[in-house]
Formats: sequence, C-alpha cells, structure tokens
Amino acid sequence: MANIKDVAERAGVSTATVSRVLNGRSPVAETRDRVLAAVEELGYRPNVVARALRTARTRTLGLVVSDLRNPFFTELADAVEQEARRLGYSLIIGNAGESPEQQDDYIRTLLDRRIDGLMVSSAGTGSPMLSEAVDAGTPLVLLDRAVPGVAAPCVRAEGGAALTELAAHLAALGRRRPAVIVAPAGTPTGDERLARFRTALAAHGLALPPTRVGASPDPSPTGGRQVMRRLLETAEPPDAVLATDNLMALGALDELRARGLRVPADMALVAFDDVPWFAHLDPPLTAVAQPTGALGRAAVHTLLERIAGRPAGSVLLPARLVRRRSCGE
Repeated sequence: MANIKDVAERAGVSTATVSRVLNGRSPVAETRDRVLAAVEELGYRPNVVARALRTARTRTLGLVVSDLRNPFFTELADAVEQEARRLGYSLIIGNAGESPEQQDDYIRTLLDRRIDGLMVSSAGTGSPMLSEAVDAGTPLVLLDRAVPGVAAPCVRAEGGAALTELAAHLAALGRRRPAVIVAPAGTPTGDERLARFRTALAAHGLALPPTRVGASPDPSPTGGRQVMRRLLETAEPPDAVLATDNLMALGALDELRARGLRVPADMALVAFDDVPWFAHLDPPLTAVAQPTGALGRAAVHTLLERIAGRPAGSVLLPARLVRRRSCGE
C-alpha cells in the first residue's frame, strides 16, 4: 500500500505539505490539486486511527437533527455533509425524531466516538446531554434552534423581515382574522416567530388573540390537521393561517380540503420553511424560505472555528417571503 512518502515523491512536495493538504490547511490551490491527484493515482488511504492517536483529532463531526422526516432538516443535513466533506471531514448524522431522550442517546454515542465537534438542532427545549457536552469541552454549535442555558453559538435564520412583509401582504389582500399554527411549541424559535408575527400584524390593525394561536407537540401533517380543525371550530374562525412548520402546513391543507374549504377563496395559507414541491401544489403555497444551504455551511465553519480554539459567535441569516397564490394573488 502507498504511504505518505510515496504521495510526497509523486507530487514533488514534502511529507509535511502532504499532511497539511490532507488536513485541509493548504493555502495554495495548485499544491493542493497536485497532492490530491497523487493521492488518487496511488490509491493512498490515510491511517485514520494512527492520525487520531497522534493528533487527538478524528476529523469527524457529529450532527443531530430534530426530525429527518421534515424536508427542511433533510436539506440542512445534506448541506452540512457536503461542506464538511469539502473541508476534509466525515460526518455522522443522528435523527432525534423530536424526542429529547433519543437526542441524548445520539449525543452520548457521538461523544463516545470521539468526534471533533458537534452540531445539534435540538428537539424540544434541549436535553441534559447538551450541557454535559459543553461542560466536557466538546466544541458545540446549535443549529436552527437556540437552547436556553446552553452556552454555544447558534446558527439560524432571522424571519422578522419576512414576517413583516407577510403581515402587510395579508392586510393588503383583506385578510382580517389571521391565525398561527405554532411548531415546535414552547421553544425559543417558535415563540420568537409568533411574537414577531403578532407585532407585524398589529402595525396593520390586525389582532392575533390566543384563540387563534394553536400548538401541537406533534410537528407532522397529523398535528397540523388537528390544530386546523380546532381553529375552524372556534366561534370566529380565521381567514388566514400561518403554519410555522412545513409538514403541519400540509396537514392544515388536508383539513381544509376535507371540509370543502378552498384555498385561497375561503382561507389563505402560508408555511414557514419553503420546499421545492410547494410551487407545484394547487394552488402553489406561499412560504417563508430559510437559506437552508447557507445555514448548513455556516454551521460547519462556525464549528471549525470552535474546534481550532478561535472565538465564534452566533450567526443570523435572513429568511425571505416567497409569494405564490395561496393567499389570494
């Protein structure tokens, strides 16, 4: 089998240069390309175990997402994996399934595997293992959802501008009784979106009373359908609904159709988190789109800064409103 000296001779560089390239630290593109070409020609495979023992680094990152059934988290995980691989890191992914206990199990397993750093999109409001990871000195980055009491940077989208635009959009279309389906309920992210939307609506003289705010512990189409059913059965049902989860938006749409209600003639419907197939629904669904790929890439870079011992703060990236026809246009 080829070794690092063989690669260095083929590329015409030192073994130290080969090591820097393999560790993602070569600043010269021409040198990096020459070394990687030699690696491929010779079929060189680094001894990962030996390198981990020597450097105390495995060049492996961990990612735990709250629910891979949700297309937002699937796309987010894909972006994280691609960026990690581009920078020379492997990625191990765990799916919490919106269960804090399952999330703890994955975090514990990843820490046992001596990952270099951890990214977590927390299920619920967090878990004891998150604090334990921080206390143990594991570089940690929170993704999409901040967790109270966990001292780690958070990479997430800021939806204030998009929600302000949405409130103006609904008001201009004559929608006077807006409602919100909140998911996940009771989390800083969900509470922040609700507060921002309520403030934006108030600027147009539109109220959002508690009777028109519905939440479910089940962020799925089933949960969305149940909440929509409760909203429709109130004394003054809404004429516009924002679902802060894309799967719950689909459930809300199912309930409207089951009752013979039309979108947008009888009800405006908006989802927070856009997915490609929303454009192909009938009618196409208006959505607040998060910069999912950019969030994933920013999380990896923030984590690598933490691994390197450099300060890294939280990252906020703007969401945008994608107007389609589900509100009346």
